[in-house]
Amino acid sequence: MTQEERAQEILTILRRTFSLPDWETTPKKPFATLIRTVLSQATNDKNRDKAFKSLSEKFHITPTVLSEADVKAIEEAIRIGGLYRNKSRVIKELSRAIVEKFNGTLDFIYSTSLEEARNLLMALSGIGPKTADVVLLFSANKPVLPVDTHVNRVSKRLELAASKADYERVRLTLQSLYSPNDYLAVHILLIMLGRKYCKARHPLHASCPVNMLCPSAKLGD
Repeated sequence: MTQEERAQEILTILRRTFSLPDWETTPKKPFATLIRTVLSQATNDKNRDKAFKSLSEKFHITPTVLSEADVKAIEEAIRIGGLYRNKSRVIKELSRAIVEKFNGTLDFIYSTSLEEARNLLMALSGIGPKTADVVLLFSANKPVLPVDTHVNRVSKRLELAASKADYERVRLTLQSLYSPNDYLAVHILLIMLGRKYCKARHPLHASCPVNMLCPSAKLGD
């Protein structure tokens, strides 16, 4: 079995094992996606969603509104998401920069190339490659596959990517193994696999749905 065939078999099994959440497959406004991504750092999805809901109830989620908001009010709204002081500063500074540099909108991601849109996003303080890639994939359906902590760990244990590969090498390797039409599904399904079975500590090899295709399961790592 070639690496490409094994990658496809893994995807087929994961599609049978997990269901993609409807909201994950529906394109979202880029600024809202950006804010959700900032709020997702160092917390779980439940608290991220609560923080985003609370912020949405207090403010219109636009760069203009949040750039003018009092940072303490933002802190209070997103407190449940953890690291709220740092995240509130990042949100306010990102909002201000988007107003100043892009007239208060990220709609340029729809009309520019992937590379240009990615570079423009990462030029903003607080936006790294993963955050940029999440915005581009989830909001503009750009052909990019974000690599979060789970995707990084799982892809390396499955030996879909080299064990010492950095972010860009993991991303490009995964993109070479899958069709752009599958990038969103691969991203979400690898996260689901990482959360339920391929945990950072004590991975559940025995019950993992792709253990027969995983070199790490055979080694017991």
